[in-house]
Amino acid sequence: MRKLFLNFDKIQTKNHFGEMALNLFEYQYQNNLTYRSYCNLLNIDISKVKDENEIPFLPINFYKSHDLNSSMKTPDRTFLSSKTTGEIASRHPVNDINIYIKSFKKCFSLFYGKIEDYVLLALLPSYLERQNSSLVFMVNYLIKNTNNPESGFYLNNLEELTKKLIELETKGKKTILLGVSFALLKLSENFNWKIPNTTIIETGGMKGMRKELIRSDLHKKLKKAFGVSEIHSEYGMTEILSQAYSKEKGVFKCPPWMKIYIRSVNDPFEKLGFNKTGGINIIDLANIDTCAFIETQDLGKLNEDGSFEISGRYDNSEIRGCNLMVL
Repeated sequence: MRKLFLNFDKIQTKNHFGEMALNLFEYQYQNNLTYRSYCNLLNIDISKVKDENEIPFLPINFYKSHDLNSSMKTPDRTFLSSKTTGEIASRHPVNDINIYIKSFKKCFSLFYGKIEDYVLLALLPSYLERQNSSLVFMVNYLIKNTNNPESGFYLNNLEELTKKLIELETKGKKTILLGVSFALLKLSENFNWKIPNTTIIETGGMKGMRKELIRSDLHKKLKKAFGVSEIHSEYGMTEILSQAYSKEKGVFKCPPWMKIYIRSVNDPFEKLGFNKTGGINIIDLANIDTCAFIETQDLGKLNEDGSFEISGRYDNSEIRGCNLMVL
């Protein structure tokens, strides 16, 4: 049955999504001990779950405290979230690394086209300095697949990165600068050149490195410094294998196999409608071998076209190292 879910990237319709979500729910209930135990504690009768909206979401902190592998297979890779002193890292076992590769490759192409058309520069100092980062794995793979010797990672060598950005802009090269927020902000404070043909994608991740900024303020500073009309954003996390992207105004869109729901901040089992702020729940059908139904600690709202916006995080929840600045 598992093989049926490997075609998650072929989803075309809402009905197809709902059908696959229900089948994956049944599969993970049967094969994921942690998820099954959680559903049983909620007194979920899986024979009565007939709609994707009835599928229970697993609180994301279970990735810190439990083994969420849905099989006995030894994972190809176990990704770890970033953490500060005293925190526990989330652990995401990926039994087949090719599933993750297929997900992020297809997702990137949906939003930006062929990776070979770009020079990709990555400014991810806090991630390069640790092992088992899913973000570094993804970006490293994409850099290699540009097949361009000018693509590459940058750590703290901002002067070298500045020269490269100016050089690529002068040559008219199609360039993406993808970076963690605090590092992009640091680069911008010493940048005196306009690079309007460069696409800048921030991945969040202030993580105590700088005074926290809301995303709109960060984007305002970056747009002014780099002379671009928009700052793009990537929304992903260690616990899922797919990404949403925002190309303008902080509005994120998902690939067809990923879907966002909003829950009440007072009752995690109450689902909210459009344009109401609440907790973000995610169905990621690429999460075949762990849990595809995640209750995050992020706050946001859902738009009628399926896009969504991020507004912050729950009070007292740990600040995610990847992808979100708190209010």
